Amino acid sequence: MTSDQPSLFDDDENGGAGDVPSPSHNTSGGGGNGGSGGSRDASAAGYVGIWADWGDFGKYGANGMKGGAALVLELNRIVYQSGIASPIGSKRGQGARLRYLNSEAGRAELRAQGVSDRAMRDWFRGKSRPSKANLERLDAAYWMRRRANLVRSGWLKRHLDNSGQGRQIEVYPVDQSGVTPGRERPTVNERSVSVRHLWADIVDAWADQDDAALDELWDDIICDLDSDYTAYAYVSAVGISA
Repeated sequence: MTSDQPSLFDDDENGGAGDVPSPSHNTSGGGGNGGSGGSRDASAAGYVGIWADWGDFGKYGANGMKGGAALVLELNRIVYQSGIASPIGSKRGQGARLRYLNSEAGRAELRAQGVSDRAMRDWFRGKSRPSKANLERLDAAYWMRRRANLVRSGWLKRHLDNSGQGRQIEVYPVDQSGVTPGRERPTVNERSVSVRHLWADIVDAWADQDDAALDELWDDIICDLDSDYTAYAYVSAVGISA
């Protein structure tokens, strides 16, 4: 994994939590691909048919992802933007990552990424610099530790909770530019929703890589939009104001 690749997952450069993962928003139109099967109580959060209401998603050319998957990408962005800014290929970037990982937990993560104890000793003593292959391992170890630290310290939850005010989520509907004519959903537009009391559960589901929980939480978020909230079960992207 390289530093410019978003991934699930403090540093002396950006003042993060310490050792104690923006999307391209498509605004081309509403969601949908012509599937709208099944009746439902639109006001009921957690409606189990939310995905089925799209029928066979993508059948008519709609391009998007589940809202829960879009949340993962946006949380990854927040983590990456709060991390070390210097690229892994620079001497400064390597030094910052090594300082961050200079702990028992950091060394354990380096080992988990396939770095030998001998290589680590030489790096930490300044006797050598990582090879190209080990640069990727060093970067992967840094982001894994940073992700774990932001979750464990509670920083990410506090950041998103925003002192009880929560955060705004911009919802960008699926891209219909390739949808078969006559199968579009022309009434689905960009939406904005305020989320206040779900962030702890969202971060826990993200940290656990629990897709099912993220799907349920996304359902809770969009059920406040309107009676056609299932049109936002799939999206092109979401943006969190954080």
